[in-house]
Amino acid sequence: MSAQNVTAQNAHAQNAHAQNADAQNADAQSITVIGLGQMGSALADAFLTAGHRTTVWNRTPGKADALVARGAVRAGSVAEAVAASALVVVCVLDYPAVRGLLAPVTESLRGRVLVNLTSGSPEQARAEAEWAAEHGIGYLDGAVMTTPPGVGDSANMFLYSGSPELLDAHRATLAVLGDPVDLGPDAGLASLYDAGLLGLMWSVFGGWLHATALAGADGVPARDFTAVATRWLKTVSWFMTTYAEQIDEGTYPGDDATIDVQVATIGHLLHAGEARGIDNRLPELHLELMRAAVEAGHGGDSYARIIENFRK
Repeated sequence: MSAQNVTAQNAHAQNAHAQNADAQNADAQSITVIGLGQMGSALADAFLTAGHRTTVWNRTPGKADALVARGAVRAGSVAEAVAASALVVVCVLDYPAVRGLLAPVTESLRGRVLVNLTSGSPEQARAEAEWAAEHGIGYLDGAVMTTPPGVGDSANMFLYSGSPELLDAHRATLAVLGDPVDLGPDAGLASLYDAGLLGLMWSVFGGWLHATALAGADGVPARDFTAVATRWLKTVSWFMTTYAEQIDEGTYPGDDATIDVQVATIGHLLHAGEARGIDNRLPELHLELMRAAVEAGHGGDSYARIIENFRK
C-alpha cells in the first residue's frame, strides 16, 4: 500500500472520528443534578457516562469531588447550578428540603424543567407540581425503582408522572438513568406507585423469608429453595394479572381456587411452621383475612376478593 493511500485512510479515519464526536456532542444536553447523596451521585455519574454536560451541587461541596474528577462542573451555589442547565434534576432528603433549596431561585427556574426524584407522598408531589406551575416551571415527579448501583441499567424502571409532553421531550436523556415509565399527567402517581411497589416488595420479602426459614429448618439451603421460589413467582405473577381484571370489574369468580380451598391449604403451612418453631404471624394474617371473607359469605370467590378487606 502506498504512503499516499495510508495518508488518505488516516485522514478518512480522523474525519469519521470527528463526525462521531460532533454527533455525540449534538446529542449531549446540559443537565444539573442537585443533591449528591448515594442516589444523586449515581444519577450524575450516569449522565456523565452518557456524555452529557453535567453540573452538580451539594450542600457539602466535597461530595462532588469524584464527579468533578470525571468531568462534572461544580456549582458554587444552587442559583449557579440552576442557571447552568435547562434540565434540573433534584434528589435530596425530602420535599421540604426541595422547596427550601429551590424557593429562593424560583425566578431562575422559570422556563426550565425540574425533574424531582426525591421520595415523598403523592400529596407532596401534587403540591410541588402546583407550585412549579404557578411559577412557570416545567415539572416531572419521579420515583427511582432501584438502588444506586442499578442506576444506568435499562432493565430498571424510573417512574414519571406530570407532563407527558415534557417526558417525551426529555425521554432520551432520562433513559440513560433507566427505563422511563410514563404514568400520566397526575403528578402524584409516581409517588403513589412507589409506595405501593415498595409495599409489594416487603410483602414478597416477608413471605420468602418465612418460607426460607421453614425449608431451612429441615436443612434446605436458602439458595436451593430460592431457585425454585423465583420460578414459582412467575406463576404468581400470572395469577396477579388475572386477578387484576377481576378487581377492575368488581367480580371475583372462583374458577381457579376458591378462598374456601385456600383456608384449608394455609392450615398445612401453619402446622409446618408451628412444628418447626417458625414465627407464623405473617401467614396468620393471611388466614385472618381469608376467614373474614368466608364469614362474609364469599368463600366461593377467588383470592382477589380479599382486596375488599383492605379497602375497609
